[in-house]
Amino acid sequence: MITKVPQNKEDQEIDLLQIPQKISDFFGSVSTSIFKGIQFFVRNKVLVLALILVGFGMGWYLDSNKKIFDNQIIVTPNFESVDYLYSKIDLLQSKIAYGDTLFLKNVVGIKKPKAIKKIAIKPIADVYGFVENKEQNFELLKLIAEDGDINKVLIDNVTSKNYTYHTISFTTNELTDEENVVQPILNYLNNSKYFSTVQKIGLKNLDQEIAQNDTIIKQINDVLASFTSNKKSVQKEGKLVYYNENTQLNDLIKTKQYLIGEQGKNRVKLVRYDKTIKQINTVLNLTKTNFISGNLSLILPLLFVLLFVASHSFLAFYKKQSLITESKKE
Repeated sequence: MITKVPQNKEDQEIDLLQIPQKISDFFGSVSTSIFKGIQFFVRNKVLVLALILVGFGMGWYLDSNKKIFDNQIIVTPNFESVDYLYSKIDLLQSKIAYGDTLFLKNVVGIKKPKAIKKIAIKPIADVYGFVENKEQNFELLKLIAEDGDINKVLIDNVTSKNYTYHTISFTTNELTDEENVVQPILNYLNNSKYFSTVQKIGLKNLDQEIAQNDTIIKQINDVLASFTSNKKSVQKEGKLVYYNENTQLNDLIKTKQYLIGEQGKNRVKLVRYDKTIKQINTVLNLTKTNFISGNLSLILPLLFVLLFVASHSFLAFYKKQSLITESKKE
């Protein structure tokens, strides 16, 4: 679009004089629009007030009766059961999505299956625990990360499933408790003949390892005590003796320290190994909030009023255009 430039000084002065008038006309039109808006609400004050009250009532009812609660169960899968755990959670989610309340109630044991809306599982990222004292894991992590983003590697299924702890999260539309939902889910997850057998064998092997380590530690203590006794005896006799066994003694001490550390880990495992899927912690009935939930009593009145104004404006526009069209025909 080409703007015509005034050809002389008088035209330019006239244009400059028109600017204040245009600004005044603009603010005048704004004031008129505001006044018409006020008039509109005054004329329709009863209907607008009714819409506000209806919207507030509906919003309050929906906020009160349609609450969503988040629930979390932190677990650790033992005896290499992580893939089994994830497949079981996927099965539960498919049953929930399909609406198979008979399965959820009779097989799983959930007393109010309709209250559960969704269930999922994800690992709790713990890269330090993943590589701690596990050189092969550290090397594997470096190898995988060479050609990609380390953050993607850490959350990749191949890596993340090897983390110690995992979070089972599920949402409900009413308050829940451990007895009615959490324990039935955990019992269902631990109901496996295969892993029950593996658990018994694993516990037996762990008991044997603890007993064997205690025996080795005792033997090392005896060797160290014997060495100390012989050294004191030689010193009392005033004999000069050179000991070349320092390297072997250091190895024994390092072995003892390692075994003591392993014994501590093994005793922690005894606590965890009483279940295939061990419950670590549970948090229930966290109110799920977003922009809409909990604010419907404010959103709906505003929405109803806006729809009323929009519909009135549309009808007014339609009537105006109809009159213009009819006048042109005449």
